[in-house]
Amino acid sequence: MIDLRSDTVTLPTDGMRKAMARAEVGDDVYGEDPTVNRLQEIAAAMLGKEAGLFVASGTMGNLAAILAHCGRGDEAIVAATDHEAVVARRWHGAGGP
Repeated sequence: MIDLRSDTVTLPTDGMRKAMARAEVGDDVYGEDPTVNRLQEIAAAMLGKEAGLFVASGTMGNLAAILAHCGRGDEAIVAATDHEAVVARRWHGAGGP
């Protein structure tokens, strides 16, 4: 069984590890990773968008989505059970800013 509750609990299978070891890689910050570039192109095409953006985690994706709609210092209203609210409570409860 694959656990999809969170990107932090899902572990790669042996096949995934082999694919990662064989993958052509580069620096995605400079747009030099052909695998990331292709993934972004495929996602954009599937969604009919001009471009796609790979992010390394669900948390990073949530932050990017919020920052696309809110400026620094703005507040976002979310339900108490939304992932962003749960993460914020954990962060502040764990001594975060």
